[in-house]
Amino acid sequence: MQNPKYNRIVLKLSGEALAGNKGYGIEHDILASIANQVVEVVKLGVQVSVVVGGGNIWRGVSGSARGMDRSTADYMGMLATVINALALQDALENEGMETRVMSAIEMKEVAEPYIRRRAIRHLEKNRVVIFAAGTGNPYFSTDTAAALRSAEIEADVILMAKKVDGVYDSDPLNNPNAKKFEDLKYIDVLNKGLGVMDSTATSLCMDNTIPVVVFDLTKKGNIYKVVMGEDIGTYVGR
Repeated sequence: MQNPKYNRIVLKLSGEALAGNKGYGIEHDILASIANQVVEVVKLGVQVSVVVGGGNIWRGVSGSARGMDRSTADYMGMLATVINALALQDALENEGMETRVMSAIEMKEVAEPYIRRRAIRHLEKNRVVIFAAGTGNPYFSTDTAAALRSAEIEADVILMAKKVDGVYDSDPLNNPNAKKFEDLKYIDVLNKGLGVMDSTATSLCMDNTIPVVVFDLTKKGNIYKVVMGEDIGTYVGR
């Protein structure tokens, strides 16, 4: 049997991905599908951690644009990620998987505080670790949280789950002639403003040589395919 290409991964899930076609809230069929795919990967011996966004519930940037204090709006967004993390934890545990939610904002009743060494120990015990509340700081996105946690736990790769099958030079949903990139360098993502992740996250990945694979989450089995090294999506690296 072929061995997985990656041994320790960070799966980045946007809040919008959890909402499905509704655009808001949590679509339980999608949640169950993600949980099923994660369990499939863990059974290969891969250590899996997940960073969840909160855009299906609240977006700090949009709140700030309407006149709300930016820090307050961002903290609200962090709380939204905790809601999504608990929902994903429940879905994974329904599949028989051991999990831990670790929050960058302390809330002992629902999640462990994020401690780097403890997170690594959970992964070594084959528990799925779900990182919630971003970095715990306003003005930083959950993309940046994914890059930061990946560097801290020495992950092999960040898997960026999207609703499209890779990175394009323009929006493929609006432009049928959009060109898909098979491979990209970090500096190209920054220079071309391709929107793989924000510039802070991209720079952090570049400085720490953390590869990123952008792939289509809507097709079941794609997490397994990426982990096994199949050529799907867009690979971002040096």
